[in-house]
Amino acid sequence: MSATLYAESTPVFVHFLSTLKTILNKAAHHAAEHKIDESALLGARLFPDMFPMARQVQIACDSAKGAIARLAGVEIPRHPDNEASLAELIARIDKTLAFIESIDASAFADSASRQIVLKFGDWRREFTATDFLRTWALPNFYFHVTTAYGLLRHNGVPVGKMDYLG
Repeated sequence: MSATLYAESTPVFVHFLSTLKTILNKAAHHAAEHKIDESALLGARLFPDMFPMARQVQIACDSAKGAIARLAGVEIPRHPDNEASLAELIARIDKTLAFIESIDASAFADSASRQIVLKFGDWRREFTATDFLRTWALPNFYFHVTTAYGLLRHNGVPVGKMDYLG
């Protein structure tokens, strides 16, 4: 099972973070070409109570590195949420990719039997590693990558489904 958890996580996170990076590069090019202030894209929301596009990218990165760290039993790297440009969000993706790619498959050797506990304030949830990956980590990651993509597309960045899928 441990090889499966590695195979189900690392390549997926690497692939979709890489496609998100490509989409952000297209957004930067589009903003420069059309003289659009990047802050309009960074702050884009579909509704006032949702996180802006920049935060969607930050959470996608946090979800990926947090999942890999938990599955591998290592410390989760901390990155301050202070990105103020598309280039800085791309650099955050690069840091996240570097961390994920630094974790060898052997670190997942005992992950199938690992219990994973998430706590947010008073909320607490326990998972097996497999359930954590399949029912929490991957869906949460996809949600934030998809939302960032959708916000950029909604704001005129010329990206399509093949950009998302890579």
